[in-house]
Amino acid sequence: MASRKIKVLIADDHRLVREGLVNLLRISPDIEVVGEAGNGEEAVARARSLKPDIILMDISMPGMNGITATQVIGRELPDTGVIMLTMLDQETYVYEAVKAGATGYLLKNAGFEELVKAIKEVHKGGATLHPEAQAHLLKEYVYLARNNQDTYGLSSREFEVLQLLADGMSNKEIAAKLFISAQTVKTHIAHIFEKLGVGDRTEAVAAALRRGLVT
Repeated sequence: MASRKIKVLIADDHRLVREGLVNLLRISPDIEVVGEAGNGEEAVARARSLKPDIILMDISMPGMNGITATQVIGRELPDTGVIMLTMLDQETYVYEAVKAGATGYLLKNAGFEELVKAIKEVHKGGATLHPEAQAHLLKEYVYLARNNQDTYGLSSREFEVLQLLADGMSNKEIAAKLFISAQTVKTHIAHIFEKLGVGDRTEAVAAALRRGLVT
């Protein structure tokens, strides 16, 4: 009797990326793509209805992002594995992705064999991280271990962004300073607001100064 195929859901806001992954994974006899989603809300809804074994999840999507969607799915569908499949300039999200419950993190330039291996590894209960992602995750843990003050859950990159906010920089200036996209800066700032419990940049800087998080 043939073994059951691994059911995969693809969540990415770019249609061409989704179609490319569908066509690519058709080559593997052990994998079946059961659905697609164009944003985090759709990913959660499709996961609830389709009960996939694995979700290939983009991070930066309109509306609910991939990290938030992963948190929801992890609470509701603990048997579903999530592999973040994202762009190189989003490596700063590795720590947050793992904290949210992702057990895989691959860059979109990964090869077909690497992708299939990751799907099978996570399906077996293992974890898989791109070497660059592993290095970044280790860096984050070292940073947190060395800083014993209350970090409010902020990552090292979020601390950098927060300090630049305190320096009066605009999103565009922060993006240029850190060599990341303006959208990535916006996402970092949204996470900072949420973690500090504030509603705008002024409140964030004021709260950070009071708590000794920035100078």
